[in-house]
Amino acid sequence: MKTIRFYFDPISPYAALAFWRLPEALVGRSYTVDYVPILFAASLKAHGHKGPAEIAPKRAWTYRQVAWLAREQGVPLRMPAAHPFNPLPLLRLAWACAPEGLTPSRRVVARLMAHVWLADGAAVDDATRWAALTAELAPAQAPDGEVVKQRLRAATDEALARGVFGVPTFEFEGRLFWGQDSLPMLAAAMDGDAWFDGPAWSEAEALPVGIQRNREQG
Repeated sequence: MKTIRFYFDPISPYAALAFWRLPEALVGRSYTVDYVPILFAASLKAHGHKGPAEIAPKRAWTYRQVAWLAREQGVPLRMPAAHPFNPLPLLRLAWACAPEGLTPSRRVVARLMAHVWLADGAAVDDATRWAALTAELAPAQAPDGEVVKQRLRAATDEALARGVFGVPTFEFEGRLFWGQDSLPMLAAAMDGDAWFDGPAWSEAEALPVGIQRNREQG
């Protein structure tokens, strides 16, 4: 059976849509998924990027596109009361629910995604909602404990070491597929598409850089 690692942060609506799209995109294939919660902000910092919500025109476009994609997928997605928000409590809760040596189950991840994206515009950090979510998931470890914090840090560091630069990212047989729109490409790789045996994959990394922007000059 083939294994996919799904790197995500519930702060990303694209990660949520990819999570719900995954079973349909890979229907008929035999696979398991390791759901790996990581801190998206750490990736942005490591690569010197701004998040989509930090660039005003991109922020507006992102929310418009997400609304359209959700309609196309038949997902009743609604933006939370405020975005971006602090995802650390959700990420730690996910790891607190995962047995030692394992990643969170799809059931846990589904509940976290629903808490953010299927809550009809409610606040992610509403105290009453948060208490209900924690009680429902009944984590085996304390979400704010050092063990859980370290698991999240370790997962994020490992993802960065593997080359993950954004969420959602799917890892299959050492290759990374970024974004919801990479799902057809992932499916092709799983099916043994001959393109992946050719030079195009490795040639993409070998293309010389023609010019580099001076960050100080803009």
